[in-house]
Amino acid sequence: MEEQIDTHKEIIDRVTDLSMLRLFETYLEGCPQLVLQLYIFLKHGEANFFQYAAIMVSCCAISGSTVDFQIALRKSLPDKNLLKGVYPRVTYLIYKVFTLLSWTLSVVLLLFVNVNIALFLLLFLWLVGLIWAFKNQTKFCNSRSMEYLYRIVVGFILVFTFFNIKGQNTKCPMSCYYIVRVLATVGILIVFWAYPLSIFSSDYFIPISVTIVLTLLLGIIFLIVYYGICHPNRSEETKYDETDGKSAQRDCRMRYFLME
Repeated sequence: MEEQIDTHKEIIDRVTDLSMLRLFETYLEGCPQLVLQLYIFLKHGEANFFQYAAIMVSCCAISGSTVDFQIALRKSLPDKNLLKGVYPRVTYLIYKVFTLLSWTLSVVLLLFVNVNIALFLLLFLWLVGLIWAFKNQTKFCNSRSMEYLYRIVVGFILVFTFFNIKGQNTKCPMSCYYIVRVLATVGILIVFWAYPLSIFSSDYFIPISVTIVLTLLLGIIFLIVYYGICHPNRSEETKYDETDGKSAQRDCRMRYFLME
């Protein structure tokens, strides 16, 4: 019986590892593709149903990888409640989709203003995420070189969405993250409104601005709803919060997350 339990646990652990690797792959491939899709869409100014559908599918695929990882991760941790039920999963997915769509649209608008400024902003945000990963001294890989690669990828993910890199209480870091996100989005919109561009007409740009603001607002609302109502550990005050990431360091497989 113990051997069966150990085998079952090992399978769940490996599935969780694969889920995290899929998460990395999805963000590294999907986010640049989504930015390119939106750039082409806005540049030509013509859209049909298939273009809208492709953009939404990309957003859902990227955000869905985060939901999949959350589900798999909680199954691998015996002291964590499972992310069960349709409403928590859907709420979490919608929060991710809306915040991702709002930010990628903002980045694309900044690309139209000045490519160098947009690339500088993305590089700066990546460096901030990378520094935060090094500051937290994550230990999820068996080798130092792989750990550095893990931190580099995490820094990239943090450019587009919040990712708890060490299973710590995320209330303060997440609040700071989305405050900066709101300020950056508002700043980009102000710059774009003040910058004279002939590529967009005012009638075309107004719906884009409304979409950015509305999706960001809805994303934050669904974020609050998820952690206020739907989070599996909302009633357990003694346990650490676990947003998009891992539980606090314990003497278990989570000390070195990626298996051999």
